[in-house]
Amino acid sequence: MKAMRLHAINDFRLEEVEKPQPRGKEILIKVGACGICGSDIPRVYELGTKVYPVTLGHEYAGTVVAVGEDADPDLIGKVGAVYPVVPCGQCDSCQIGQYAQCSDYHNLGSRTDGGFAEYCLLPSDWHLVVSNNPKTTMEELSIVEPATVALHAIRKGEVKGGDTVVVFGAGPIGILIGRWCKMFGTKVILVDIDEEKAEFARERGFTVINAMKQDCVEEVSKLTKGKMSDVVIEGTGTSAALNQAIECSKPFAMVTLLGNPHRDTTIKLDQHSMILRKELRFTGVWNNYYSDLPFNEWKYTVDMLNEGKLEVLDLITHRSDLDHLKQLFDDIHDHKVTICKAIYTDRE
Repeated sequence: MKAMRLHAINDFRLEEVEKPQPRGKEILIKVGACGICGSDIPRVYELGTKVYPVTLGHEYAGTVVAVGEDADPDLIGKVGAVYPVVPCGQCDSCQIGQYAQCSDYHNLGSRTDGGFAEYCLLPSDWHLVVSNNPKTTMEELSIVEPATVALHAIRKGEVKGGDTVVVFGAGPIGILIGRWCKMFGTKVILVDIDEEKAEFARERGFTVINAMKQDCVEEVSKLTKGKMSDVVIEGTGTSAALNQAIECSKPFAMVTLLGNPHRDTTIKLDQHSMILRKELRFTGVWNNYYSDLPFNEWKYTVDMLNEGKLEVLDLITHRSDLDHLKQLFDDIHDHKVTICKAIYTDRE
């Protein structure tokens, strides 16, 4: 079978590898679609992975085509989204269902083989969130992982109906946060510094502030009639956005830190004082929540796709088969194309 394998930093190749055979509780899926995450680009060209070689891709969906001797044969033919975290199941975090905080985890698509391949082996059916609507496409299901990150940010931010939410970052996660917010009855304002991203989001019905052309804090004040934001979700990981997030917050607001920083993040003196004066609350976001208690964000997201309440297909701007996937990676890395969401798809 074909698979895109990372052998070292900037050594990303399409290879012919042996098709895996499921054993025990393992299940084999035929991959239908796999998204390129923002983290995949630095992983290929700058950061590398913990193990080599490895098949990348952790935002994916597929169809069960074979199962091990201890797995349910009725799974064959089932379609679903793949939960990529492989927790140890033994640490304190795993014992309470906080799998994203597992102290000894693996991850499909970075520490073990993932979805940029024709087939992928899952440790068990626990990793497959089955879709019960045949009209829900593989491409839609490949967006479940980022959609759950967006949902988790909202839940960690304690967003309520009637709130005003300001989101820094108008990429796919920002737009997905905006769509969840609208679904839950909240006003949402997106902020970005890239006019192409801002316009893409505006075309999808969002109010977007271009922080390079407008005074972000003044615009939020105008749009909220001086009340400012109940919740700010900072999705860029930058000092500038964090300081603006603090300024855009009303007293007692929640500031949700979602974006991964790439360098030291600095809070200015005035904004530090604002945190104290406003008595702001801060919370961090790491991935999403998969346990059924109290609430499985993955199953809910698949349900919303199946019911047609969450729209995601219009976020996909670039598609590729495996033969041309390396070129798409190169074009994204070299800024030859501007994407919202790019995916590998097996469709003809």
